[in-house]
Amino acid sequence: MNQDYIKPDNWSIIEEGFDAERVKSSESLFSIGNGAMGQRANFEETYSAETFQGSYIAGIYYPDKTKVGWWKNGYPKYFAKVLNAPNWIGIDIEINEENLDLNTCTEVRNFRRELNMKEGWYNRSFEAILKNGTEISVNVRRFLSLDLDESGIIKYDITPLNKDAKIVYKPYVDAGVTNEDANWEEKFWEPLEVKKGTNEAFVTAQTFKTHFKVTTFMHNTILANGENINVSPSTIDSTTDKVQYTYGTIIAKGQTSSIQKIGGYTVSLNHENTLAGAEKVIKSAVALGYDALLQNQIEAWAKIWEMSDITIEGDVKAQQGIRFNIFQLNQTYSGKDSRLNIGPKGFTGEKYGGSTYWDTEAYCIPFYMATKDQQVARNLLTYRYNQLDKAIENAKDNLGFKDGAALYPMVTMNGEECHNEWEITHEEIHRNGAIAFAIYNYYRYTGDYSYIPEKGLEVLIGIARFWHQRASFSKDKNQYVILGVTGPNEYENNINNNFYTNYIAKWCIDFAAEQIEKVASEYPADHKRILEKVSLSANEIQEWKKVADDMYFPISKELGIYLQQDGFLDKDLVPVKDLDKSQRPINQKWSWDRVLRSPYIKQADVLQGFYFFEDHFSKEELKRNFEFYESFTVHESSLSPCVHSIQAAALDKMDMAYTFYLRTSRLDLDDYNKEVEEGCHITSMAGTWMSIVEGFGGMRVKNDQLHFFPKIPKEWNGYSFKINFRNQILKVAVDHNETTFTVDGEKDLTIIVNGKPIIASKFVQIN
Repeated sequence: MNQDYIKPDNWSIIEEGFDAERVKSSESLFSIGNGAMGQRANFEETYSAETFQGSYIAGIYYPDKTKVGWWKNGYPKYFAKVLNAPNWIGIDIEINEENLDLNTCTEVRNFRRELNMKEGWYNRSFEAILKNGTEISVNVRRFLSLDLDESGIIKYDITPLNKDAKIVYKPYVDAGVTNEDANWEEKFWEPLEVKKGTNEAFVTAQTFKTHFKVTTFMHNTILANGENINVSPSTIDSTTDKVQYTYGTIIAKGQTSSIQKIGGYTVSLNHENTLAGAEKVIKSAVALGYDALLQNQIEAWAKIWEMSDITIEGDVKAQQGIRFNIFQLNQTYSGKDSRLNIGPKGFTGEKYGGSTYWDTEAYCIPFYMATKDQQVARNLLTYRYNQLDKAIENAKDNLGFKDGAALYPMVTMNGEECHNEWEITHEEIHRNGAIAFAIYNYYRYTGDYSYIPEKGLEVLIGIARFWHQRASFSKDKNQYVILGVTGPNEYENNINNNFYTNYIAKWCIDFAAEQIEKVASEYPADHKRILEKVSLSANEIQEWKKVADDMYFPISKELGIYLQQDGFLDKDLVPVKDLDKSQRPINQKWSWDRVLRSPYIKQADVLQGFYFFEDHFSKEELKRNFEFYESFTVHESSLSPCVHSIQAAALDKMDMAYTFYLRTSRLDLDDYNKEVEEGCHITSMAGTWMSIVEGFGGMRVKNDQLHFFPKIPKEWNGYSFKINFRNQILKVAVDHNETTFTVDGEKDLTIIVNGKPIIASKFVQIN
C-alpha cells in the first residue's frame, strides 16, 4: 500500500481535503465512462497546477510512428494509441472579475469528491476564498449517460457566501488537445468545421492518418436557484478548433447560480454525418432534461448491479474494492459493439495505448460471460475472428511464417501489431494460446458450440499452424522445443522453453485437432467450407500432432516442479521475503539487466498454466509449484495477485488468499504499484471478480456442470454473487455456517458442491 486517503465506503469512492499532490491520482480513480467514451476526473474550471488531462472515445486511435534508437526488421511501424479527445467539459469561470483556480485560491476548505458507483455519477464540492476576498461554495456533478451514450452532463453550482457576486461562465469545446505520451509531439487532430448556435456549439475534427471524424458538441443552460433564466451568450469566441461562449450573471449572497452543460461526441464509426448526429443527440438530451437524465442513469446502473454485484459483509474495504473493480469494468465495456475491446487502462489514462492485449481473453471474458448475456462474450471472440487475416499477415510479414499461420498481435487496435518492444512484440507469443483458450472457455461455460464451426475453428487452425512452425526439433533432447520467447513473466526475455508457452502450444494444437474432428462429425458443411478455405489436409494435421505429442517441458525432479524455463535454477535464488523493501518495486529501482538476471517473477507464469489447466495436474503438483514460485514472485504486474489468490484458496491457504484478494481489489485505490496517476488497471479488475467467484466460491465448470468448493475468509461475515450460467441465473451466498444457492426462475439446476450433486431450485441451503 502506497496511499491511504480514499475513505472506506460500501458504495462510493470518497476523497476529503484538497491536496495538490493527489490530484493526478484522483483524476484516475474518479474517472467515469459509459462504454462509448470516458474521461479522467479533471476539473471543469481552470487548474494551473500539475494535472493529466484526458478524455477518450472508444475505437478512435492514431498510429503514432515508432520511436527507437535504430531500426530492426520486423519492428511494427507504429504504436497505436487511444487519443486524448477534444475537450467538451471545460468551463472557465470568473467571480467578481477573478478567475476561479484552486491552485491560486487563498484557501480551499471542505473539499470533497465522490464517485457514486451505485448510481453512476461523480460529484465534487468545496468552499474557496479567492484572492479578491470572495467566498464561494461550489458543487459539481457529472455523469456520462448510459442510455444516450454519446452524451455527458455537467451541473455546476456556485453559491457566494460573503457578498453578492458577478459570475461569468465561459464554457467551451476545444479540439486543440495533445496526448501525454505522443512519441513525436505531433498533432493528432485536424480541425474541419466550427458551427455556432444560440446556446450550442460544434467543433468537427478528424484524426490525421486514420481519418476518424468526430464532432464535439456542447449545449449550455444558465440557471438561478434552479430556474432557467434564458440568458444568451454575451460574446462568442472561436478559432479553427475551439468555440467558447461567455455568459454573465449576477447572483446575491446565499443564492445559487448554475450552468448545466450537455456535451459529448458523435463519431464517423456510427454516423455518416457527425454534425447532424450531434444535433440529434442534443435534441434528445435537452428534451429529457437534467433530472430525467440523472434518474435514467440511476435506473440503468441499478439494472447492471442487479446482475453483477458482489456483496461482502463485515469488511468495508474489501466491499469497496470489489465494487470499484466491477464498476470500472462496466464503465469501460458494454458489449454492444464487436468492433470494440477492453484496453488495460480503459478510459482512465493513455498508458498501453488503450489497445487490446491478451488480458481480454485470459481475464475479462469470464467476468462478461457470467454477468452479461453470452452475446457480450461472443462479441469479444468475434473481435479476434474479424482480425484473423491481420494475424496471418503479422506472422508472414514480420516473422516469415507461411501457409496461413497466425500470430495475433501483442497490442492492437485494428488487428495490426502496434507494440514496439521486440522482446514483447515477437517473443511474448503465448498470447496466441490465450485467444484459443478463450474459445474453449466460452464453449465450456455457455454450452454454445456454434461459434466454433461458424468462426472459431478458422482461428484455431491459424494458431495451430503458428505453433507447429514456431517449434523446432532438438536432437539433443529428442523433443520439440520453443526457443527465444518471453513468458507471462516479463522479467525474463529471450529465454528457451518457457513452461507456460510450451504447454499452451501443445494444448492449442491438440484442441484444434479435436475440434476439426468434432466439426467434421457434427457440422460437415462447415467442415468442408473451412478446410477448403484454409487448404488444410489430414497430413498437415498429423505433422502438427508430432509437435504436440513430443513437446519438451523443463522440470526439476529433485524439487518436483516444472521449471519456468531452461536454466531457472541457475539463478541466485534469494526469496522475495529476503529482498530489502527499499528495492521495491524492482522495475523502478533496478537496471533492466539486473532484473533479467534475478529470479524475481513479475506475474504468475508457471502458475498461469496451472490456473488455465487445473484439471491436468494434481493438487500435490499445484502445491509444490505454488510454494516454490510464490516465494520469488514480486507481483509487479496487475495480472498476478488474482491467480495467486485463486490458487491459495484452492490449497486452503486462506490468509494468503485474502491478502492477495485485497491486493488485487485495491491495487489502484491503495496504489500498490506507485503508478495510479497514469490510470487504473482495468483488465486486471476482472481478476478481482475471479478471486471471489473462482477463488473463495470455488466455481468451476466440469463436464457441463457447475462445481463449487465454497470457502470464506475469516475477516468476512459473508459474501454473495450471481452468475448467468447457460441462461439461468444462480445466486450463491456463503457465510461461516452455510452456503445457499438460489435459482432465479422455475427451472431447476443440478450443481456439484464439494463433490456432491445437489438440485438447486428457488432456494437450496448447504450446511
